[in-house]
Amino acid sequence: MELNPDIYKKQLVVEEEHLDKQRHVNNVQYVQWVQDVAEEHWEARASKEQKAQVIWVVVKHEISYKKEAFLGDNISLQTYVGEVTHVTSIRHVIIKNAETDKVLAEAKTTWCLLDVDSKKPVKISDQLKAVFLQ
Repeated sequence: MELNPDIYKKQLVVEEEHLDKQRHVNNVQYVQWVQDVAEEHWEARASKEQKAQVIWVVVKHEISYKKEAFLGDNISLQTYVGEVTHVTSIRHVIIKNAETDKVLAEAKTTWCLLDVDSKKPVKISDQLKAVFLQ
């Protein structure tokens, strides 16, 4: 049986606070959106027990910027977990203009699973992997 990644989706509208001096969405804002949608996916899918036992921290962000976004644009974010190692997972985020469906940015982020108390890496169990599968 083949399992597919669960795709979590979110929409938002570009606001004044998201803009830089050139009046388009600041590159740093994309990083924030990548982190926010990843955390929302975890919060929406994980059990209370899982959230009480472990936390995820970013090890590395890779972002490719494709097109600009401007004030008032409707933005679509899609995220899913791809490859999983012993203690890390690779999360993919695709950010699009929701009206044109044009890709604005693509991100690949490595997250490490930590014990909530010791802050040491812990093994990603099959049960935990299932949180991000459909």
